[in-house]
Amino acid sequence: MAPSAAAKAPAAGPYLYKGFGLDTCEAPAVSSLRAWNSTRYRAIGVYFAGHGRACPKQHNLSPQWFQGAKAAGWRVLPVYLGGQAPCVKNKHKRRYAIGADPFKEGTTEARVAVKRAQAYGIMPRSPIYLDIEAYDLKNQSCKATTLTFVRSWSREVRRFGYIAGFYSSANSGVRHLASARAKGYTDLPSVMWFARWRVPPSAYGEKWLPAAAWHPNRRIHQYAGHVLETHGGRKLRIDRNWVDAPVAVIR
Repeated sequence: MAPSAAAKAPAAGPYLYKGFGLDTCEAPAVSSLRAWNSTRYRAIGVYFAGHGRACPKQHNLSPQWFQGAKAAGWRVLPVYLGGQAPCVKNKHKRRYAIGADPFKEGTTEARVAVKRAQAYGIMPRSPIYLDIEAYDLKNQSCKATTLTFVRSWSREVRRFGYIAGFYSSANSGVRHLASARAKGYTDLPSVMWFARWRVPPSAYGEKWLPAAAWHPNRRIHQYAGHVLETHGGRKLRIDRNWVDAPVAVIR
């Protein structure tokens, strides 16, 4: 079932955020976000949809959660984790491998992502970040399947007025898409969220991303993962990010 017609977007275009952010497997309660207001983090990545999520139930998420996060001063980075590369390195993700028709699957999953975003009050001109976990770049047929899926997904997300974003390992999906861009492929994501841990946070220092690509305000660097932090009496396991990119427009 296709998503509903796009609601009117803000005239100024996408909302941008530059600063520190985090992402978590399961979205924390809004009360935890308020408890963390003393920190440097002001953006949060949320796995709002997708059959491949490690935390699929997301007990806290609702339209009211998104409104509450906005009221608490947080920016939201909506993440969709669905179909994965057939040669995905994480064996637990192989059950979600993209099938024989990656173009159709990409289109279908994009509609799922948009429909769920609309249900949560995430407005057009918001980004939706497609999470593709690390995969084997030596497998040429797998690369072709994955690229077709990503391009189809990105094109369909844009058709409904949303910004197509992409998250992956810097050495895997990000490197692959940068190569596709250099070769002139179209329908690529507009925002690049790359994971490279144990290095200083820097959106524009990644070796696989040319300086002119996905610039300006089109990058997020996930620079640390699975870190336990406690603030305001609330402990969360997070990934740390430096953000210079669009964030969700919440109704």
